Amino acid sequence: MSGLPVFVSAGEALTDLLRDGADSWTSQVGGSTWNVARVMARLGVPSAFAGAVSDDVFGDALARASADAGLDPRFLQQLGRSPLLAIVHQRHPPRYFFVGDDSADLHFDPGLLPAGWEGAASWVHFGGISLARPPLRDQLLAMAARLKQQGVSISYDPNYRALMDQRYDPVLRQMAALADVIKVSDEDLCGLFRCSEPEPALAALRAINPDALYLYTLGAAGARLLRGAQEWRAPAPAVAVADTVGAGDASIATLLYSLMRHPDAGLDQHLRHAVAGGAAACLGAGAAPPTLEQLHGLLPAVSVYNHHHNDNH
Repeated sequence: MSGLPVFVSAGEALTDLLRDGADSWTSQVGGSTWNVARVMARLGVPSAFAGAVSDDVFGDALARASADAGLDPRFLQQLGRSPLLAIVHQRHPPRYFFVGDDSADLHFDPGLLPAGWEGAASWVHFGGISLARPPLRDQLLAMAARLKQQGVSISYDPNYRALMDQRYDPVLRQMAALADVIKVSDEDLCGLFRCSEPEPALAALRAINPDALYLYTLGAAGARLLRGAQEWRAPAPAVAVADTVGAGDASIATLLYSLMRHPDAGLDQHLRHAVAGGAAACLGAGAAPPTLEQLHGLLPAVSVYNHHHNDNH
């Protein structure tokens, strides 16, 4: 594998421990930034996940799944540190906490990535809890700023989790200001801005970087794509939902795929890809990266509407 990836997602790969019964647990490989890299690779884009995992049974499973996904192995660092675990002790509604004091993810070293990778990458994606976990947070913020200066396009999905409190506010501002594309859900907005109404939070986020492209996902209601005064909306197509795990990650990945593969397409086309990708991820159990066939099969089922802003909106 001599060629360098054109897409890199940097952040956390982790293990979800899901409670099945009083004392019964199932483990699943996961992590939002890692999921995005897997979706991109599944769609045929040369991709990598840049991050560190443990060198035990949990890290080995992540390394194996990364290899199976076709991700460039030179970007994954396996270290003799403890694993990062998400303990999901209640599924509906989800209640969870993270175990990862001084864990492998925090010791990721960007200096060990393959020489020249920044010059080869056209997009680099950031987000997830990696940006709320120092010292990894500071490595990633520095990396994002450096890439931006070098003309690399930046994508950002904060992917709100309970540990993103007031201490995360400067990170949100810094990453939103850098990013070319920002993805948020209504839950993200209410969590990040500690409010009950997502619309004012969306306006506050857009004020940080008015020039960015915003993908606002609304679950079963589909998504909105906003840039400047332009806005497009698309309801989700009807699909047989296995579960919604990874749908948000698939929607930002398929949006980025559309931007990379069809740079001259209109916002309506890009939104169509994002909504079809999110819906396709719901067809399989777990964070199942959609195939190109699934994506193309759902594109015609997505209706996109232009939303006109007026002054009293």
